[in-house]
Amino acid sequence: MAEKHGSLSINSENIFPIIKKWLYSDHDIFARELISNGCDAITKLKKLDVMGEYTLPDDYKAEVHVIVNPEEKTLKFIDTGLGMTADEVEEYITQIAFSGATEFLSKYKDKTTDDQIIGHFGLGFYSAFMVADEVQIDTLSYKEGATPVHWTCDGGTEYDMQDGNKTTVGTEITLFLNDESTEFSNEYRMREVIEKYCSFMPVNIYLSKENAPQEYETIDESELREDDVVVEHIHEDAKTEEKENDKGEKEVVEVSPAKDKVKINKRPVSLSDPQPLWMKHPNSCTDEEYKEFYRKVFMDYKEPLFWIHLNMDYPFNLKGILYFPKINTEYDSIEGTIKLYNNQVFIADNIKEVIPEFLLLLKGVIDCPDLPLNVSRSALQNDGFVKKISEYITKKVADKLTGMCKTDRESYEKYWDDISPFIKYGCIKDSKFADKMNDYILFKNIDGKYLTLKDCIEENKKPEENTETKAEETTEAKEENKEDSKEKEPEKTTIFYVTDEVQQSQYINMFREAGKDAVVLKHNIDSAFISHLEQKDQTIQFKRIDADLSEELREDGAADEETSKTLTEVFRSALKNDKLEVKVENLKNEKVAAMMTLSEESRRMQDMMKMYNMYGMDPSMFGGQETLVLNAKHPLVQFVAGNKDSEKTPVICEELYDLAMLSHKQLSPEEMTKFVQRSNEILLMLTK
Repeated sequence: MAEKHGSLSINSENIFPIIKKWLYSDHDIFARELISNGCDAITKLKKLDVMGEYTLPDDYKAEVHVIVNPEEKTLKFIDTGLGMTADEVEEYITQIAFSGATEFLSKYKDKTTDDQIIGHFGLGFYSAFMVADEVQIDTLSYKEGATPVHWTCDGGTEYDMQDGNKTTVGTEITLFLNDESTEFSNEYRMREVIEKYCSFMPVNIYLSKENAPQEYETIDESELREDDVVVEHIHEDAKTEEKENDKGEKEVVEVSPAKDKVKINKRPVSLSDPQPLWMKHPNSCTDEEYKEFYRKVFMDYKEPLFWIHLNMDYPFNLKGILYFPKINTEYDSIEGTIKLYNNQVFIADNIKEVIPEFLLLLKGVIDCPDLPLNVSRSALQNDGFVKKISEYITKKVADKLTGMCKTDRESYEKYWDDISPFIKYGCIKDSKFADKMNDYILFKNIDGKYLTLKDCIEENKKPEENTETKAEETTEAKEENKEDSKEKEPEKTTIFYVTDEVQQSQYINMFREAGKDAVVLKHNIDSAFISHLEQKDQTIQFKRIDADLSEELREDGAADEETSKTLTEVFRSALKNDKLEVKVENLKNEKVAAMMTLSEESRRMQDMMKMYNMYGMDPSMFGGQETLVLNAKHPLVQFVAGNKDSEKTPVICEELYDLAMLSHKQLSPEEMTKFVQRSNEILLMLTK
């Protein structure tokens, strides 16, 4: 066969049904596309006016009207934009994927900017056929002497076009809805769709119901506008009441002055805010405006803690506001919503290519006209540019937090408990963010004081050896120590922590009495976060306050070996558990009879098993058994050791074990029932 060169051909009869059905994942998106087209038409007309190629009428209003008609099952989109001639309809409408917006920008690239033009692909109009059996266009161009055009298509690949009868410049698109889409002729359903996609488009958008009865409102005459339709002038006489004055005399007093009011046709209310807060300069926005915007957009009436206003023009255009929401309890959902906009047109929630994963916990809006969107404007082309935007957002958040910690530590500490989950999650997920935030992570200690990681390390470092002893050390000894240190792992600084201040109060009190400190880590993310810190810094380790007995809680000298053996046998027998780990110590606090410890490794293994729902496995497989620590100095423990055959001993052993366990973790329902019954029995014994 001879070599042949040609071009691919696309059969419109085959491709058009695919465009209609599969172009957009959500069928309600047609409203966004048609309203966007109307906004573009208005923006173009305004730009032509600025360039002197057209003069807007004095009474011109930039508006898009959406009119529903449930009886006729129709939907109209009317804009006051530049309209189209017959040739333009043929060019822009009948050529699929020919973008009028792109052509306009190309034509006027030296005279205007493109940051308010929404359209790019020339496919948005065809989204109408996802919900309509037939679409009609009535349009009149702004060009002098232009003839109105009427265009009709029934969803096939053929259309009819003829002279129309539209008398005002702009375009009206009528959708004759198919049977599956009649919901969109309902006023409340369309309001929901418009508010979802078009709340912040740069043009006022009005929704009305065709043939609906006229509604009225009454206003003060001083508020009357030129475009109001007056129905009736109303005069209200002054209102008076008879009241008693200071002298006890009755007199007539005016309680409401005379008023002149006007009854007018109800003014339409725009569903869009053409100047959203994120488009304004941060210096011109008040705290109350930020809070009001938050309430309006996210329907959250808890005030946000604080916010970050993003405002960047170079090297890419990005604006937005990120809010740190207040979390009342750890049971609240901490999944936020970040709405992504392109030229004030809603694209989607929580697009992970743009928003760093950890910031999806926040609430906010981001508007970036430079985003490389795909043809349906609902997803992103994943490229290096998108990554740069994501990195910029991360940097701005880190800058805001570190700046607050440096300049307003008091506020930073006040917010810390609420914002710490966001920051800790960010440190786990993003190494660059972690590096920036390393010195600004706070830990609240058991006395409510906030410490940095550096502070915690300094507080928990072991006191160095006596300097005089060090001075006497021989050169030979130093060399030996050097060799030893090569073999040994570096000494780790232990930071103790608390997960439940109430349940672990016994351990906290013992720490306080011993002059030791611990930090409070009670959020779900803390377990993963401390593991992250330990991996990052091999010289620190975290231990829960009941993981082990620190030297400061014990007195010098081990407990009597014979006593330890006796107590172990008695407690194992009383509790019917021959595997029970028992340790006898001389505790400094003589009021503590017994306590439980569980190694940090075992606890973390148990946490991991819970996380992955490995409830069927035995924790003891991983050494996850608690150790009962008995205080050899406590009278109850001494009684058990000296009276192992007494009938009271088993009851005392069981009670001491449960009391120790209660300070360590919750008892099971069966264990709690037995504990309450036994406690009642012990109280009854005291009455005899």
